[in-house]
Amino acid sequence: MCGRYASSRAPEDLAGLFQARLEPREELAPSWNVAPTDPVWAVLERPDRDTGRPGRRLRTLRWGLVPSWSKDPGGAARMINARMETVHEKPAFRRAFARRRCLLPADGFYEWQAVPATATAKAYKQPYFIAPEDFSVMAMAGLYEFWRDPSVTDEDDPAAWLATATVITTEAADAAGRIHPRMPLALDPDDYDAWLDPAHQDVDALRALLHTPAGGRLEVRPVSTAVNSVRNNGPHLLDPAPA
Repeated sequence: MCGRYASSRAPEDLAGLFQARLEPREELAPSWNVAPTDPVWAVLERPDRDTGRPGRRLRTLRWGLVPSWSKDPGGAARMINARMETVHEKPAFRRAFARRRCLLPADGFYEWQAVPATATAKAYKQPYFIAPEDFSVMAMAGLYEFWRDPSVTDEDDPAAWLATATVITTEAADAAGRIHPRMPLALDPDDYDAWLDPAHQDVDALRALLHTPAGGRLEVRPVSTAVNSVRNNGPHLLDPAPA
């Protein structure tokens, strides 16, 4: 799974990298400890309100998908991941898979490995930071949805809508697989256009895009257990753990 990640790039840099327009009034501080239900940067394609033409945008979504048919948003924290193998058929994800796909930029992600107790120390979970060896941005494959809050009567009120996202995961490859059996699925840049195109709804062709181009190019390093608490944040969380 992917339950925590880092996203510290400036929005202007992300907009340039993904050739996306930064949505007006969108602001989000860098985070080295992105947690479920946090706002996150997402790249997606939506029609322009004035012209109707599709355009690539960089905007914020809340991490933890709330399907449009949900009675309330309470289950979002359980919908942070969607398995590549079943994402096209699960009721919570299949509609978004066909029409609302996005990219979620990340520096890398965290996974934990249980360390058993010894005669002198208690058992604990050792966090690892897993990221591209070349420090490039990971474009994690994601889905997004809009949920309408029935308690807000005015549809034009921004508070009437909740925009959420989930990260698609796959079997962990190479070094990442030694820590955890699952990992976020990072898309190849050559596949961005097809993945983001809302008119592209061929499920089999879309599933063919879900492979793992990062295989063999990931670095894994143990980091401080400070990341275990969502209250901690800052670049120091990526410092290698003392031996």
